[in-house]
Amino acid sequence: MKTLAAMMLVIVIWGAGLLTFIDRIDRSTPAPIPAAADGLVVLTGAGSNERLEAGMDLLERGLAERMLVSGVNREASREDIRAVSKAVRRLYDCCVDLGFTAANTLGNAREAADWARAMRYDSLIVVTADYHMPRAMLELRAALPATRLIAYPVATRAFSARRWWLTSKGARLMVFEYSKYLAILGREIVRGLGPGEAKSAPPKTALQKG
Repeated sequence: MKTLAAMMLVIVIWGAGLLTFIDRIDRSTPAPIPAAADGLVVLTGAGSNERLEAGMDLLERGLAERMLVSGVNREASREDIRAVSKAVRRLYDCCVDLGFTAANTLGNAREAADWARAMRYDSLIVVTADYHMPRAMLELRAALPATRLIAYPVATRAFSARRWWLTSKGARLMVFEYSKYLAILGREIVRGLGPGEAKSAPPKTALQKG
């Protein structure tokens, strides 16, 4: 009986966390126009068209110097990405970089970190899908603990967080995304680099090592 009660308690806690997670996602969009930052990173994935369009809109508003599109399909050309993002060619040619190495969210974080360090950027606007943003921010904060990260979640036209339970696809997406989020959160807590600590860590100066 004790084992069954413990299992039921875990299920209830997990379910309550899932609903809180989904409510957080639902409330995150439409996102207000963010504060300006040094750079802007768009993470590709499902609903990439919306993410790219949103990123280019922020770049055209002058809210960042350059934009990195992380996780680009190796078969895609620069012109393919320009067409999807509906970018003005002049701005696209001068200020958009494409990253082809990332194959998942962890790869996105590493690719973004390498780019930000190469550019010597201390702040980044992060653009990705609303449901993907919590996990993406965990990975990025782990990879860039001293960088100011500004989330700009984008609603995906093919998916509604408010009506996630109406389709099996939506339900699977939310359950898997929440489970992966918990796994990353647990990993960072174990490492001692959870989001709270990373967020509160002061930025390093040019004279500090490591």
